[in-house]
Amino acid sequence: MNIDKITIRRASLDLITPFTTSFSTQTNRDFLIVEATSGTTTGYGECGAFAFPYYSEEYTSGCELVLIEHLVPLLVGTVIGHPREIRDIFAPIKRNTMAKSAVEGAIWDLWAKLEGVSLANAVGGTKSTVDVGLSVGIKESESELVDFVSAAVDEGFSRIKVKIKPGSDLSFLRAVRTEHPEVPLMADANSAYTLADTEHLRRLDELDLMMIEQPLAHDDIVDHRHLQQVLHTPICLDESIHSLADTRQAIELGSCRIINIKIGRVGGISEAKDIEQLCRNEGLDVWCGGMLESGIGRAHNLAIASLPGFTLPGDTAPSARYWKRDVITPEVTMDRGRIDVPQGPGIGFDIDAAQLEAITTSGRSFEADNR
Repeated sequence: MNIDKITIRRASLDLITPFTTSFSTQTNRDFLIVEATSGTTTGYGECGAFAFPYYSEEYTSGCELVLIEHLVPLLVGTVIGHPREIRDIFAPIKRNTMAKSAVEGAIWDLWAKLEGVSLANAVGGTKSTVDVGLSVGIKESESELVDFVSAAVDEGFSRIKVKIKPGSDLSFLRAVRTEHPEVPLMADANSAYTLADTEHLRRLDELDLMMIEQPLAHDDIVDHRHLQQVLHTPICLDESIHSLADTRQAIELGSCRIINIKIGRVGGISEAKDIEQLCRNEGLDVWCGGMLESGIGRAHNLAIASLPGFTLPGDTAPSARYWKRDVITPEVTMDRGRIDVPQGPGIGFDIDAAQLEAITTSGRSFEADNR
């Protein structure tokens, strides 16, 4: 597979509803799309980094620079036998996982299209549908949260994730649990607490939660071990897990009982597959988290979530939840809490070329003969 051309697009999409976490409120997604072309076939990948380095050290402008100066020059004009090779090619570049993932995702899509198979099939997926949950941002009041969750439950979402932070946690979750005693419910703290909050966090055990996601520091594994030892509620690690090595260390320490695998956070599909396999071997539940992606990123998430180790509903909600018009056709839709895994070649969706062009704010292409 000759990598004849790689294009980096910077794009902007307005969210239908503002999304609030413990670290920010987002009304717009400023993100990158990577296109990898071989002959007349193009694969698409998406960079999940936000415009600011609040979730992790990566951010859109930084990823764009790393792609332009370091990653794309390693690939354009080369011959790739299989997408697995990308990880080794990028190995000299430390971290920068979301930038790496954007290129690797485009190569996986390109390779699957050239092979005439779906991306899900290419990565070893076994499911034809995946369960889908909804991530709910922090609300101003308990009543607003309950109303929002009630509407989502009526839509049929398989699981509800509620973002929390100090001052917007126990009473909010308790209100939801009172109204919906049977709904699968989890909390996501995005690193908003410390071990000094242990007694407060232990009160979450009263609410029969599926898990609490990343309660402590974004780069911590050790303190999560101490917290998990005193919590009945399973801890799920997100921001702390950037690699297979991080996953192995967290499992050996007993720092969590569940892992959230985000393709971008771990550096791409190849690393995500290895993490899924390790967790499956060790008996840990796994699910696929989201980064407010466009349909391109959502398609990649659906493919990885089709692997057998993804045992819990993920965050890949329908396009219409976030965008007035997505960049893929047809858009991602849900039926009674499940989304069909695309079966067409590559990501299985067509690109809405007019919409992609409309939301592109800048772009740059690199070809084999003018690197």
